[in-house]
Amino acid sequence: MRLDINLATQPYEDVRQFWLRWGTALAAAGILTLFLLAATFTGWFSARRDRVRIADLRTQIAERDQVRQRAEDFLNRPENRSTRDDSQFLNDLIERKSFSWTHVLEDLERVMPARVHLVSIHPELDADNQLKVKMTVAGDSRERAIELARRMEDSRRFAQTYIDREQGVTSQPGDTIEVGIDAIYVPQTEPVPVPAPAATPAPKTEISKGSTP
Repeated sequence: MRLDINLATQPYEDVRQFWLRWGTALAAAGILTLFLLAATFTGWFSARRDRVRIADLRTQIAERDQVRQRAEDFLNRPENRSTRDDSQFLNDLIERKSFSWTHVLEDLERVMPARVHLVSIHPELDADNQLKVKMTVAGDSRERAIELARRMEDSRRFAQTYIDREQGVTSQPGDTIEVGIDAIYVPQTEPVPVPAPAATPAPKTEISKGSTP
């Protein structure tokens, strides 16, 4: 009888299969590492560029604040208070003149939902000299008032629209709620008509009459 005995000190291993399997895993891990490193460096450079940009903007804001503060200090001097008051009065007149009741009511009519009507409206200038309208509307549901605020915000005539207050009412038939809405009104700037050029008269042609023989 014949016995096959393996006298090798180490068992047989398929080296080619080992390197094929683990080499593929190492290559995939290396590619993933390179991708993560590239993404990290890209994000770091982008963040650095954003920090530089933010620092520049903060510097510009600080400079403008200093200029504004110097101008306010100059106008707040006792000898300049009359000029400041006159300037503020003229600015208020200019801003209020740009408010047209006809235009604002037409703009509101375009965005007003059904079964919602205007109760009152009051224009005023806010701290930034923007034309602000405080109005009260009434209707049969809160959702329609919210829809009105959304339509106003989507239009080009109103900005920073928000609901300031609301209360239930029973004074008007069909109305169950009154809602206060505040918004910045953006007047439509009408183009200044350009006068047509005056027509240039055609040159007169003199006809000389010859003497008949």
